[in-house]
Amino acid sequence: MTDPFVVIGGDAAGLSAASKCLREDPERDVVVFEKGRWISYAHCGTPYFVKGEVDRLEDLLSLSPEEADERGIDLRRGHEVVAIDTDARTVTVESGSETFEQAYGDLLVATGARAVDDPIEGAALDGVFTLHGLDDAAAIRAFLTPPEEFDIADLGGGDALDASAIERYGELAPPETVAVVGAGYVGVEMAEAFDAWDLDVHVFQRSERPVPGFGDAVGDAVAEALRDADVTTHFGEEVVRLRGDDAVESVVCDTGSELDVDAALVGIGIRPNTELIEGTPIERGESGAIATDAYGRTSVEDVYAAGDVAEMPHAVTDAPTWDPLGLPANRAGRAIGATVGGDPTPVGAVADTAMVKAFDLECGRTGILDPDRAREAGFDPVSETITAGSRSGYYPGAAETTVTLVADRDSGRLLGGSIAGTDRAAVRIDTVATALGAELTVAELERQDLGYAPPFSPVWDPVLVAAKVLNGNL
Repeated sequence: MTDPFVVIGGDAAGLSAASKCLREDPERDVVVFEKGRWISYAHCGTPYFVKGEVDRLEDLLSLSPEEADERGIDLRRGHEVVAIDTDARTVTVESGSETFEQAYGDLLVATGARAVDDPIEGAALDGVFTLHGLDDAAAIRAFLTPPEEFDIADLGGGDALDASAIERYGELAPPETVAVVGAGYVGVEMAEAFDAWDLDVHVFQRSERPVPGFGDAVGDAVAEALRDADVTTHFGEEVVRLRGDDAVESVVCDTGSELDVDAALVGIGIRPNTELIEGTPIERGESGAIATDAYGRTSVEDVYAAGDVAEMPHAVTDAPTWDPLGLPANRAGRAIGATVGGDPTPVGAVADTAMVKAFDLECGRTGILDPDRAREAGFDPVSETITAGSRSGYYPGAAETTVTLVADRDSGRLLGGSIAGTDRAAVRIDTVATALGAELTVAELERQDLGYAPPFSPVWDPVLVAAKVLNGNL
């Protein structure tokens, strides 16, 4: 065929789109260019591979190259797209010493995002890691493993693994003290992973609480969970420098304090990989990610964007937002694949729904929690925080669950919520996320018929208790 569907990026959004397009239109040529060797892997599982709860790297793969081939996808690993010509409808591809042009009928930019470490001096020292890929996870676990016990074959991964760098770390003595710079999702989960290897773990966060996007109640609960696990917390301290000659030896904060360490994990955020669209008419949004419409279409005809490189509409404000998480990437990719295959399908809205685990503590968040952000969106926010049991009080295993809900004072519309607890707390955030998607008021949420049985929930689920209290306030 002369109008192939070309996909740039072979992870969640890209391969979801490729697979769905072929199901809708089996005769379509679908070409996926992936500059690396890894495809379709569970990034969110990497802290648990480092910890040792996931044995091998291939356990984190959702789709193998062989399975992609069986689906009819022309997958080309080790092929980097270096330019897009939207007038000629071609992409320029480099693979080794070869450079060639590939024509497209429809194009999907699914180049993802990358970890940020450039604000911190010394981030290139040996022993300093980010965690944004399977090679990162393998290198960290190799460093944590005593040399006499290390065997690269135990990690799995086959030909996709960057063996030379990982073997070098496997030859080194394991660290004893590690600094985790940033207490967001990655930082909190990696603190737990490092603790499992009996390291002296120090977590640094420039704000006064960890996981700041989850609100004050969850942040306080996470801080307590970290300290209960003997993790040393340094909140309100910003790391500005990693000191050392060749390898990291200490971390230096803006307060002037310095701590000797043997390793550091920098988890201060990610940035969308938009360099490829520079010099093209493809527009960025205010977030810096690629601007798209309800169907994932960019400002250029027949060019789409999805995943961590693209914006999506927000469920509460309907404004474009950047929500670089796994489900939105998979969902948007699948929708674009359906659209390209002949079945126009919207990518859907996002609500910034997320979960994080801090040792035994489970946390969830969704929607708008920050009062300033709510006011900027035209709302008058009111919030309530309650604590209720996770099961009937007489049933074994019940634990306190803290729920915060935020609503608009005038309309009563639910704006967001967060949850923390040790007994299946995080998954309860899905009830709040569903209510946001349906644009329910707090009163309507209070009247929802949630399930009840003593082993699973009290008569009044903690989410309903929070809705009842907030509705009374309204």
